[in-house]
Amino acid sequence: MKICFFAPGDSVHSLRWIDYFAQRGHEVHWVSIEAFTVKCSHPILTHVLAPVKNELHQVIRATYELRSLLGKIKPDILHVHSAGRNGVVSVLTGFHPRVITAWGSEVLIAGKSMFLRPLVRSALSGADLITCDAEHMRRAMVEMGVDEKKISIIYFGTDTEKFSPKPRSGVLRSELGLVDDPTIISLRSLEPLYNVETLLTAARKVLDQVPHAFFIIVGDGSERKKLTQLARSLGIQDRVRFTGRINNQHLPDYLCASDIYVSTSLSDAGLAASTAEAMACGLPVVVTNSGENALWIEENRGGYIVDVKDPNALAERLKRLLDNPGLRAKFGSFNRSIIEKRNNYRVEMSSMEKIYERMVNND
Repeated sequence: MKICFFAPGDSVHSLRWIDYFAQRGHEVHWVSIEAFTVKCSHPILTHVLAPVKNELHQVIRATYELRSLLGKIKPDILHVHSAGRNGVVSVLTGFHPRVITAWGSEVLIAGKSMFLRPLVRSALSGADLITCDAEHMRRAMVEMGVDEKKISIIYFGTDTEKFSPKPRSGVLRSELGLVDDPTIISLRSLEPLYNVETLLTAARKVLDQVPHAFFIIVGDGSERKKLTQLARSLGIQDRVRFTGRINNQHLPDYLCASDIYVSTSLSDAGLAASTAEAMACGLPVVVTNSGENALWIEENRGGYIVDVKDPNALAERLKRLLDNPGLRAKFGSFNRSIIEKRNNYRVEMSSMEKIYERMVNND
């Protein structure tokens, strides 16, 4: 098939989805408004639309350019990632067959806005098929007036070969300044939605009782300066390492060099990719009660679920795991089995490939 993806060129979530179909031998075109900061490991053709600062002008410009590109490419199918701006642009092109994958915030947050809701609903309703990775996302779209028959749940999935339990990298731990320090890792972006502030507040409480613990904060975002200043004001800057954004290829090493994964997100669509990847690497997890975490993380079997913005509960659960290496190993092994059974990347993408084939063949 000839598949055209209209998806952010700076997102690893786009990359993993698109790379699968390139690997399968399909002719893949990747169109993005954002500059490409990630690169497929298999041959594809990339196209960058001209960036415009004004959002309305960007939609108009992108619609014109995407429509022109589609006329030249003549793909069998257009797959749009996110029902926000990309979804609106795709509707205006009038191209069919068109798939939209809802990512989360455009439905759960922007979809509640009086102004944005009609735009998101129009993008979704105009698609031939919609995919999402959570039942509560499906319900939210139906409540918006989207035909539920159009919606299929397809998980982004986890590459269980790439993300798997491995021996610790002594070199990496040395670079991070770790010796035998028990290590907690966060992989969420440094944006308000992911509430890393609560993690730092909890870290102060943890370090009061486990002073040799160490926290790795992977990622970047608009709150990085604020968060580094908070770490200094809390007096924990020597026990917290802000790594910035790291290449996805290195994430398994960082996870396997750590002992516990934590996510303090205020909202998620389904199970966050980073949480699933940590589980696949055999880590116990402590996450907030958001998205569908409660459907994936079994309390006292794979980790703990805490209320959002509750640093006291977060600190208590982290300390419980830090004090018990055997419990960490037991929880991590259980999490690995969950991901292998229920969130396998190749199984999910194979299901998507079959859906493409049915759409292209009008079955």
